[in-house]
Amino acid sequence: MDHKAIEERLVFGLNASTQAEALVMKYFMNESLQVMLKGDQSPVTVADRGAEELLRGKISQEFPDDAIMGEEFGPQDGTSGYRWILDPIDGTKSFIHGVPLFGMLIGLQYEGECVAGICRIPATKEVVYAQKGGGAWWQRGEAKPVPAKVSDTTNLSDSLFLFTAVEGFQEINRFELLGEFSEACRLSRSWGDCYGHILVATGRADLMVDPLLAEWDAAALIPIVEEAGGVFMDWNGESTALGGNGISTTPALKDDILKMIS
Repeated sequence: MDHKAIEERLVFGLNASTQAEALVMKYFMNESLQVMLKGDQSPVTVADRGAEELLRGKISQEFPDDAIMGEEFGPQDGTSGYRWILDPIDGTKSFIHGVPLFGMLIGLQYEGECVAGICRIPATKEVVYAQKGGGAWWQRGEAKPVPAKVSDTTNLSDSLFLFTAVEGFQEINRFELLGEFSEACRLSRSWGDCYGHILVATGRADLMVDPLLAEWDAAALIPIVEEAGGVFMDWNGESTALGGNGISTTPALKDDILKMIS
């Protein structure tokens, strides 16, 4: 693995995502924003599509041999072994309702392994990013980046539990699990989508459970959470972007969480 090549792409991604962020924020809380429905009835806007088009164009120009996968425009083949995985607005439902807890996710894989990730939270002026073996970093506004680290919580009874939506648990017929986690943990809140995972990676929450998670939701989060000292896993305990679900937490809580799920 070429760590210099990965770092070069991470720096490029950070720069490109600032431009995509500016595009997205032009539409945030804009009364003229039109919302369309995709085939699965999930919402999409010109902000989602425009940001992904911007990122794809810049990647293709700078790294023409890299593959790209995005939520809005699908796969683009490459030959370099590198693959970018894009979610221009993770939390579109929050975005269209003027809720600031949406993010922009850029994941990077090499030969199928998640090696770098960027998560921007445009409305709060935060970015968290990581490279495998290089640590995770958290920058707020113009401040200097500081290390991102998960909390040292060791008991579920002391933890802050996050989730995205009640409907996710209902859709997989595990609604009872939402109540079990809420009862086992000290506090529960639905600060969801990527924002919940980033709260775990920066030590502000202890457990984020997503019963439904696409590859473009998970790919960027894996290196971020793991380099912050945490665990990112699917409901089988595997570190994968392809599990269809995802959990971010502290290492000490992993076994108890898996027992509850199983």
